[in-house]
Amino acid sequence: MEKIKNVWFDKNRIYMKTQSGKTFSRPLEAYPELMEATTEQRNDYVVGDDGEDIRWESIDADMHISSFLETSEPKDNEIGALFAKYPWLNISEVARSLNINKSLLARYIYGISKPSEKRVTEIKEALHRFGKELLSA
Repeated sequence: MEKIKNVWFDKNRIYMKTQSGKTFSRPLEAYPELMEATTEQRNDYVVGDDGEDIRWESIDADMHISSFLETSEPKDNEIGALFAKYPWLNISEVARSLNINKSLLARYIYGISKPSEKRVTEIKEALHRFGKELLSA
């Protein structure tokens, strides 16, 4: 397994460099707690002793190196495809309507975590409800 050397940010992305020199990047939107954090909070992280995880104590956030390495291809990510097709969808509001954490929904959208078939159905049903509400307005 790769080991984390350092982490940095730009306006829209988080980057991670491994000890072997490989650089990985993910959209910052996939990690709402980091996206909403200040620059100081983002830069206040500690790499775990095993080199495989990162901890941001001030915002109570953790990340494992696998979130950079193990992602779903877009063709295999039905939830990501839906949100790409309708970019105006508000991740926070969709998550709230499903009673799940917006960070979890973002991980589904960006292929960091894979939802169960039941969860995929729940998300699609919620989006259908939104569509019906818009049509009846």
